[in-house]
Amino acid sequence: MRKRGAEVRVVMTASAQQFITPLTLQALSGQPVHTDLLDAGQEQAMSHIHLARWADTLVIAPATANMLAKLAHGLADDLLSTLYLAAECPVLVAPAMNQAMWHKAVTQENIERLKRHGVQLIGPEAGEQACGEQGLGRMAEPEAICERLLGSGKPGLLQGVKLLISAGPTREPLDPVRFISNRSSGKMGYALAQAALNAGADVTLVSGPVNLSAPAVAKTINVETAEQMYQAVMANAAQADIYIGAAAVADYRPLMVQDSKIKKQHDTGIIELQKNPDIVAAVASLQPKPFTVGFAAETDDLETYATNKLRSKNLDMIAANWVGREEGGFDSDRNALQVYWPGGGQTLAMSDKQQLAEQLLGLIAERFKAPL
Repeated sequence: MRKRGAEVRVVMTASAQQFITPLTLQALSGQPVHTDLLDAGQEQAMSHIHLARWADTLVIAPATANMLAKLAHGLADDLLSTLYLAAECPVLVAPAMNQAMWHKAVTQENIERLKRHGVQLIGPEAGEQACGEQGLGRMAEPEAICERLLGSGKPGLLQGVKLLISAGPTREPLDPVRFISNRSSGKMGYALAQAALNAGADVTLVSGPVNLSAPAVAKTINVETAEQMYQAVMANAAQADIYIGAAAVADYRPLMVQDSKIKKQHDTGIIELQKNPDIVAAVASLQPKPFTVGFAAETDDLETYATNKLRSKNLDMIAANWVGREEGGFDSDRNALQVYWPGGGQTLAMSDKQQLAEQLLGLIAERFKAPL
């Protein structure tokens, strides 16, 4: 943060001081570290008020399950929790805890409560944890937190623009137990939602089933099937200035959904499928239509398939990426895109999906604002 020109002041809880000394963070920040609620060195000994008025942004990283619970319920028994109550600036938290603690219902209730209070989340990420377990709960990488705070995009780039995004996979049920789906994690769509928020857009996110925390968007609509996603997108598309179809929507669904579990009886079986609605094409056919951006995930002949979709579906832009390769694509934190629009295109190199989302959103804003 300091290398990017920010002035940083550090508040440490008693638990934080058991991991690292205040002197270390004083040396790194170039400022005294604050640890006490009542600081005799501050005017009237109220450092929480002084810090709350000084800060442009309050970032809590890592934010433990205990700290999230305290913030959600307004407890103020140390400097950090009291500072949160006194702060009038934007507050961002980077949760960090064991995966079971993260998934606990009470933790998720606290998260939703904080979101309603305007707190923004950074992460958590999935991966190996200090306890040896795997799953969601790792704190977002410091570089990702820095990018989120200072951004590589331009603040206000899409100020006031109404942006609708669909993200994640769909699930098409076969019976009460089984469904047809794909490997989409929703990470790219969620990164685009966050980048759009950072750029000042009014964001509505229509999400299939994912294992991600929704950004603090104006509106989040959770769906499961392609038909549900179609209905949700079409109900909001007419009010949108831009639609980004980043979801991996199933092309087909089972013709018949069984009421009870299908039993294993024969060596082979046949599932009859019917076509799902083409959501991005339906949005692009509206009159008037929003600026419509599609996605194409291909295993071969990427440019041909992507540009054909661009023309046949009347899209304003399409972002294409390879899948089935060693790096990038579905369920990865990194990706690369080949972006096409009528009369042009640009390659976005392999990078973190949040950074990639900001680059793509910059292109979308540029084309959206270009004169006809």
